[in-house]
Amino acid sequence: MKPDFQDRLNIALVIIALAGLTLGLALWATGRADLADIVWTAGVIPVLAALVVEIMRSLFRGDVGLDIVAALSMTAALAFGETLAAAVVALMYSGGTFLETFAEQRARREMSDLLTRVPRTATRHDNGALTEVDLDAIVPGDLLLIRQGDVAPVDGTVEADGALLNQSALTGEAMPARLTRGGDVMSGATNAGDAFDLRATRRAADSTFAGIIRLVEAAQKSKAPMVRLADRYSLVFLFVTIAIATAAWALTGDPIRAVAVLVVATPCPLILAVPVALVAGMSRAAHYGVLIKGAGPLEAMARIRTLILDKTGTLTDGRPQIVAIDAERGVTQDDLLFHAAALDQASKHPVAQAIVAAARARGMSLPVPSDAVEMPGEGVTGLVAGRPVMVGGADFVIEQLRDQTGHICTPRHPSTSAIDVTVAVAVDDRLAGHIVMADMLRTGTDGFLDGLRRIGIARILLATGDRSEVAEGVTEGLALDAVHANMSPDQKVELVYRERRRGPVMMVGDGVNDAPALAAADVGVAMGARGTAASAEAADVVLLVDRLDRLLPGLEVARGARRIALESVLAGIGLSILGMIAAAFGYLSPVEGAILQEVIDVAVILNALRALRITPLSAPGPATGGNIHARA
Repeated sequence: MKPDFQDRLNIALVIIALAGLTLGLALWATGRADLADIVWTAGVIPVLAALVVEIMRSLFRGDVGLDIVAALSMTAALAFGETLAAAVVALMYSGGTFLETFAEQRARREMSDLLTRVPRTATRHDNGALTEVDLDAIVPGDLLLIRQGDVAPVDGTVEADGALLNQSALTGEAMPARLTRGGDVMSGATNAGDAFDLRATRRAADSTFAGIIRLVEAAQKSKAPMVRLADRYSLVFLFVTIAIATAAWALTGDPIRAVAVLVVATPCPLILAVPVALVAGMSRAAHYGVLIKGAGPLEAMARIRTLILDKTGTLTDGRPQIVAIDAERGVTQDDLLFHAAALDQASKHPVAQAIVAAARARGMSLPVPSDAVEMPGEGVTGLVAGRPVMVGGADFVIEQLRDQTGHICTPRHPSTSAIDVTVAVAVDDRLAGHIVMADMLRTGTDGFLDGLRRIGIARILLATGDRSEVAEGVTEGLALDAVHANMSPDQKVELVYRERRRGPVMMVGDGVNDAPALAAADVGVAMGARGTAASAEAADVVLLVDRLDRLLPGLEVARGARRIALESVLAGIGLSILGMIAAAFGYLSPVEGAILQEVIDVAVILNALRALRITPLSAPGPATGGNIHARA
């Protein structure tokens, strides 16, 4: 059955039930009780028929749903002449189904907004002219024009002096982010400033936004374990309901009491409140840049006690950044960076690209190098504005200088540690200095770890394939329970299994080597902004923005949504049981029981929607820009 048809059917059933109840009341008020009974019955039968069809489909799939109680209550009410009660149940049940659909649509609104923002075409620079092209025609390297108000169609980098981007739909940031030349732009961000050029780095199908949409569609089709739990024990609830109704009838000889019990017993709180609360929690987490693939992972997030973190790209930024520029006498730092960055444009090495990005961030206009020759993994030589330049490892540059001049160069080296990378630069066949780079801890790492402890995460571990001295150097001073280095992917999986003996485990990573551990954990979290497709596919949760601290509000939202779901169920079922007891003792008529039950239903659904307003204590503020941890 297509969703559109189902929506129309739900609306039609509500209208039929409402019309039947209203017209029947009008006839009853004018003294035509006989016609009122006929009209009420006519309003109930379509709803009951649709419900029976749905129950049969569920039974065919092997599911025994709690809707059986609603069908029994309407059938019993009609059989014993309580047509008004049957009409009330029919209206409230069809209305409750419609309200459930409305509530889920309301809860999914923020994630659905992502789908409506998908651009279909883009404006591309073609031989000096602007051409409107389909997204599938865009390839990495294309230069696109992003006008004010346009949505970035693919991932890319800023090819202008600056750009102002509204990323709220992706990250939850209230303020637009200002990017400099070379800054990374995620597809789906809106240009909030002047028009700028975007250099495409991925095809549309591989871009951030396309991946987010696929994950959204998967999330919307999920079903939570708590919902399955309700289905699993529906037979027990059904047996208890029938037992109480039968006992009331047998002990009093009054079948109307049994009808009243069945009417009050309709378990809508358990049917509706859990999915509404969890889907609302998924939507609220997406507002903070945390995409949870299903209600099941959200529920599991609420129970996490152990967190395992990867290092590169997760605990650290994953991209080398300049921490020091050590220029030789007579050379300025800007000159050193300028010549190194200009030549490094000819290299795709991550360190080279980081140097280029740093120079562009400082507003440097870099000339195109000539006669560039790269020795893979060692360095690059070439001409910058006619001047010979060499950039690479210290040994490589020294050897090149020896070959060029015949002199042995023994330069002084800046102070470095195990976590640093030193790049030597020579200009005009003379050593010009060194650029020291490191993979820095993410901003706010200390506060993030403190926040995890505050919400109840008992153990926090690091698992990395890096050398132990690098791992220990990066994490020095951090409040970690253990640091595991030199780990292969299968060793990370073993670590996850060992920790699961202590309780539910969450694994956070971004690389292909993390994918097995992400799949093995109770909840796997991928760094979606720059992580690999393999890790995002294996993970249960994806961070839409490249900031680890966004995980903290996601965890808080998950715990809040689960708590609200449980509150709704306990309150709703508790009130229903009290109503069943009152009906069994004759204190509630079938009509009164029907009205009472549906008031309870509406109340628990509205309570479940409170998950849309969860505000984590760690809710992020405006974007702050850099990712360099001050002490790293």
